[in-house]
Amino acid sequence: MAERALIAPSILAADFTRLGEEVRAIDAAGADWIHLDIMDSHFVPNLSFGPEVARALRPLSKKLFDVHLMIQPYEPYLEAFARAGADLITIHAEAGPHLQCGLQTIRALGKRAGVALNPATPVGAIEPVLDEVDLVLVMSVNPGFGGQRFVEASVDKIRRARTLLAGRAVHLEVDGGINPETAAKVVAAGADVLVAGSAIFGQPDYAEAIARLRLALAC
Repeated sequence: MAERALIAPSILAADFTRLGEEVRAIDAAGADWIHLDIMDSHFVPNLSFGPEVARALRPLSKKLFDVHLMIQPYEPYLEAFARAGADLITIHAEAGPHLQCGLQTIRALGKRAGVALNPATPVGAIEPVLDEVDLVLVMSVNPGFGGQRFVEASVDKIRRARTLLAGRAVHLEVDGGINPETAAKVVAAGADVLVAGSAIFGQPDYAEAIARLRLALAC
């Protein structure tokens, strides 16, 4: 969909003692989107932060806030994240029985809607809701922790997702284990948004880290 793959650094990998500075830094370093991973220690085995942190960070960047809800239930929090400044809100296909309703609610709040798939969830699970989405997120690790190893089977899953999305103005995002090597694989398979955590925040120079990802995609 995009002319070039978009880079969305995940602030889950940032230094939380200076989170505002980190958001400003990745904005200045050339990030396209800012990715916010929201975890509840229920749907996934970790706890991150809530809408008030998103609200506090919102004035620090004009980049798209890409909010990924790894929570269950998600319904009570959609309006809070919308009001906090999310531009795009992604919910998991596995997180509740009323996926279409959740996506419609996000759009009714004036936000773009995304649907995420865990590694073990088949692409076909989202076929009934394709008319309701602006983004499909393929998880290339099991959600819950940063720094995990890339699941190689995700490459074929991305290809199948891109085929399913043919002719639709829908972004295909990948999250998990993204580095220059895996970035090239997933973009070749059809991804156009890359979420990267330690590949950016774990490096001494954020602009150089983002440039390395872009260079890998050009090869």
